[in-house]
Amino acid sequence: MSTADYLRTLPSIRERCSRVFELAKANRLQYFNYSPEKEADVTAFCLELLKRDYKSINDIKPHGRWRHLDAGFPRIEPLVQRWNSVDVEEKARRLIDLTLVSVLLDAGAGNVWKYTEVSTGKVYSRSEGLGVASLHMFEAGLFSGDPSQPYQADAKGLSEITVEKVASAMQVNDKNPMAGLDGRTKLLYNLAAALKASPEYFGASARPGHIVDYLKAQSHLSWDGTYIVPVSSLWAALMEGLNPIWPSRIVFQNKSLGDVWPCPVLDRGAADKEGDILVPFHKLTQWIAYSLIEVLEQSLNWHLEGKEDMTGLPEYRNGGLLIDFGVLTLKPDALPIDKDTCLPRAQPSHPAIVEWRAMTVIGLDRIAIAIRQSLGLTEAQLSLAQVLEGATWKGGREIAKVRRPATGGPPIEIESDGTVF
Repeated sequence: MSTADYLRTLPSIRERCSRVFELAKANRLQYFNYSPEKEADVTAFCLELLKRDYKSINDIKPHGRWRHLDAGFPRIEPLVQRWNSVDVEEKARRLIDLTLVSVLLDAGAGNVWKYTEVSTGKVYSRSEGLGVASLHMFEAGLFSGDPSQPYQADAKGLSEITVEKVASAMQVNDKNPMAGLDGRTKLLYNLAAALKASPEYFGASARPGHIVDYLKAQSHLSWDGTYIVPVSSLWAALMEGLNPIWPSRIVFQNKSLGDVWPCPVLDRGAADKEGDILVPFHKLTQWIAYSLIEVLEQSLNWHLEGKEDMTGLPEYRNGGLLIDFGVLTLKPDALPIDKDTCLPRAQPSHPAIVEWRAMTVIGLDRIAIAIRQSLGLTEAQLSLAQVLEGATWKGGREIAKVRRPATGGPPIEIESDGTVF
């Protein structure tokens, strides 16, 4: 396997981030100091959240887009119940169509933007606002190229997406600005071309939902008739089938790598192999995978095998939790300070952000292990996806509101283009 191909696999994420973590233990990071003793404070905080919000560990849903689409009250189940004229696999295809476009619209919207749901008058921001807005866009047929069938996303409908249509549907205006509007719109437009280019994954009708048919062909039946689908098959379909939608940041060995970045602290000089300083994250692809796994398991009763290769998501809420509790502290003068927010600020490509994200991946593993040990649970009893949902992602958001009540934003301002976070 070439280095470029390796950097597009799930196992490469944890392996490369572990290299950064080893340097952190030796106090050799360029931008951060690492204080492992502070991890106990994060674990205690997360355990309090679990105790506060859940009667039982079994009540914790996995981290996925479904949570945001159902913000405030259930929306998915009532929608599915209206689809009584189609079979269970078509229902799953529609949910995957919705989920994929919704995730692609889910990059950071900034501290100001909000969405008011017309039917309820409720106001949502950030991921919940983007999720609820995307669901209503889906119901309105904005992503469908077939006027007789609004409940789908296909290449024709997505190719007609414009910034103006997204801005209108997302209620964006001068008083309600959204970060990365152009970037997230372009992802949807690029998705149209990707769907048409990969009929082996998305079918002749070029719909995300036809990944159901591809995965069914990759599955095998268990003794009780359950379809067992390798996560690696889902990952390959997402990495190969969606690769054309991502901006070409790094082309390595003639392959566009996506969410992969150089981390200069890994540079060991002449002994380096080509590509040794590159660290993969594939955050949005993993977010898609987590979200689609829930759809496949809940709507089709399939079992996805190999989820342990997936990592925590290296984004600003999970990562912010580590900074706000002092597990990670920026070194003096490491980043310029934004004059408006008085917070450090950087682009996603900045080496400091790459270090932060790598440390977040490993930090989330360590926190999950500590939580399980405290509760006397195994990984099978409390998954990383549940820890993300019930503890770290939620915890990062809650501590941000305490530390920065005016915005609830991250401890480091990231100049989002709508395609990374």
